[in-house]
Amino acid sequence: MPVSLAELARLTSTSLSGDGDCQIETVADIASAGEGAISFVADLKYKKHLASTGASALIVTPELADECDRPALVTPNPRLVYARVANILFPPESYAPGVAAAAIIDPTASVADSASIAPGAVIEANAVIGENTRIGAGAVIEHDAEVGDNSVVHANAVVGHHCRVGKRCILHACSVLGADGFGFVRDENGDNIKIPQTGRVVLGDDVEIGASTTIDRGALEDTVIGNGVKLDNQIQVAHSVQIGDNTIISAATAIAGSTKIGRNCLIGGLTGIREHIEIADNVMITARTLVTHSITRPGSSYSSSTPMDETINWRKNSARFRQLDKMARRIGSLEKALQALKDKQ
Repeated sequence: MPVSLAELARLTSTSLSGDGDCQIETVADIASAGEGAISFVADLKYKKHLASTGASALIVTPELADECDRPALVTPNPRLVYARVANILFPPESYAPGVAAAAIIDPTASVADSASIAPGAVIEANAVIGENTRIGAGAVIEHDAEVGDNSVVHANAVVGHHCRVGKRCILHACSVLGADGFGFVRDENGDNIKIPQTGRVVLGDDVEIGASTTIDRGALEDTVIGNGVKLDNQIQVAHSVQIGDNTIISAATAIAGSTKIGRNCLIGGLTGIREHIEIADNVMITARTLVTHSITRPGSSYSSSTPMDETINWRKNSARFRQLDKMARRIGSLEKALQALKDKQ
């Protein structure tokens, strides 16, 4: 259903420039947008599209407002306003309450009347499903687990026994909360003896877990994911990890056991974080970084991956990289020799 630009300005608390009666039906990329679409310009490198775009309206910064020849929402943060507009135009899917005939629900489970339980979902003994919560097809809520109000557990996701999911959380398809952590000890015969994992996974409110992401239950202490945390697809969170409020972690990152990550951190994809370390609040870690020790300075930024290069250059640099220790020793010797010559003068 179309929404007027004036109404979008009101709902997003944004300044309106131009025709407020302009009707907006969808959002689109500025280069491909057509009639009825709204797009945004957050980076000056896209300024070239201002005149050529087919969008009916734009979301722009105050600096670009005078150069915009069509109706616009004017804001210092176009990306944020775009997100809010997109949520208005495309609200979350609503689900009719009720339990599908093919769902399997233990008699001791507590399922709110307003909840929606899809075919093939399994809800085990003493589990609790909150108000307006959706449990998707094939999802499993194990015994004594709890899923809070207004949460969505998508198809084939698993919430392990005794684990807790807060309010307004989203668990995407095939995510797993509460699998056993990776804990073994080798005995005198060389056999690997499994260590029981007795903790839980506890999610705060407004957490989103990506598809096929796994969060292991605690070995002794719970694995705790704070309020507002967003985890991308295919992330591994090991046993007893703690992640602070509003931290965002990109895909394919692996976090080893008992590590503590602070609030408001940004962690890029394919990052590896070793066990039993701490990362301070507001830390940024870029993609493919290997974090081997604690980061104690809040607000700091760390990187370690080598940028892409032409293969012929990469091979040369890679060979030299393996010689760094020898080179450092040689330089040290040369510096001592040079200093000795200076001392003789």
